[in-house]
Amino acid sequence: MTTNGFHETNKITYRDLKWDSEFFGLSCLKVVLHEPLSYSEWAEVENRIRQYEFITIENKNSETVNAQLICENTSAYLADVNIQFQKEVKFIDKLPPSIRIFNPMERNDQLLEIGDFRYSRFFEDKKLASRGGKEIYKQWLINSFDRVDKFFAVSENNSLVNGYVLFSFSGGICTIELIAVSNHSIGQGIGVSLFNAVEYEAFRKGANIIQVGTQVRNARAINFYHKVGCKQIGCHQIYHLHLKKH
Repeated sequence: MTTNGFHETNKITYRDLKWDSEFFGLSCLKVVLHEPLSYSEWAEVENRIRQYEFITIENKNSETVNAQLICENTSAYLADVNIQFQKEVKFIDKLPPSIRIFNPMERNDQLLEIGDFRYSRFFEDKKLASRGGKEIYKQWLINSFDRVDKFFAVSENNSLVNGYVLFSFSGGICTIELIAVSNHSIGQGIGVSLFNAVEYEAFRKGANIIQVGTQVRNARAINFYHKVGCKQIGCHQIYHLHLKKH
């Protein structure tokens, strides 16, 4: 199946990353490997990726066979291991104090100054960092303001934002895209209140599942998601591959 830069087989998905291409000034492709590949199937991947300058390869469930194919046949390196969490949505009767839900949300530059994304592969990949990788989350937020398909839960204290969650809905699933608490507010329970606010809104929207991902190195985030009742459902390797433009 192929539609608007999206191509999928039972084992492989290809996605042209138009937003990333514009942001980084590189032709970007994402390849998702859903199952172990044969050598002939991997040859198809190699042929496809030659057209691009930057390729993200997601090895679902960290399949050993695919990891070997990637490492033996490319110069790709392991940039991240993404841990996926889910929680079944439960009834919450009211929003936590000092939390407000916005949909859509007008631009608020206070949000742009909050967040510690030090474990991001966009920070740690020096080639992407040199092309503005450290600003990608700010741009993500800016692009999400004033959009009816994007929801924000915002924590305030005396009109000052000290935490937020950006989330969205699709097919009965509520996906947390970004969550951040200001450095001076860590340890005050704001993160839990924000997550509860998301669950409150998810229940109201009829969603069954809250889904969120984080990096394997981010122990604080992993512990947090366990604390709020999430269960780990996936562990996916993320490889970065830079190719010279032909």
